Amino acid sequence: MTDIDVAAENKRRFLEAFSRFAEGDTEVLREIIREDFVTHVPGAPSGRDAWIEFIKNSPIASATLELIHVVADPEFVVAHYHMTPADGPTEAVVDIWRFEDFLIVEHWAVSGPLEAAPAR
Repeated sequence: MTDIDVAAENKRRFLEAFSRFAEGDTEVLREIIREDFVTHVPGAPSGRDAWIEFIKNSPIASATLELIHVVADPEFVVAHYHMTPADGPTEAVVDIWRFEDFLIVEHWAVSGPLEAAPAR
């Protein structure tokens, strides 16, 4: 496969998993995350099973997710989306996912409150 093919496949796999997760299917994470997964998000555990349990019990599991942008290269998929938890304000989120052999092996994230755009 060329680098373009790898990037396209990683993006396709991410988009399918994101869509299923946004519909409430947390088990899709087992299909796309490698067992030795590492996250660099403070307070979140590494390891696929521990991380999935953490996510299942966090506000994101029941939040409304609106995907805004996705970019991919042969190693990374970067997603920008809006997350609206059931009991809180909407946040803008950027996740960086590192892939190996079409599975997620590493993760970084940043988020913050989504503020209304200023009037023009």
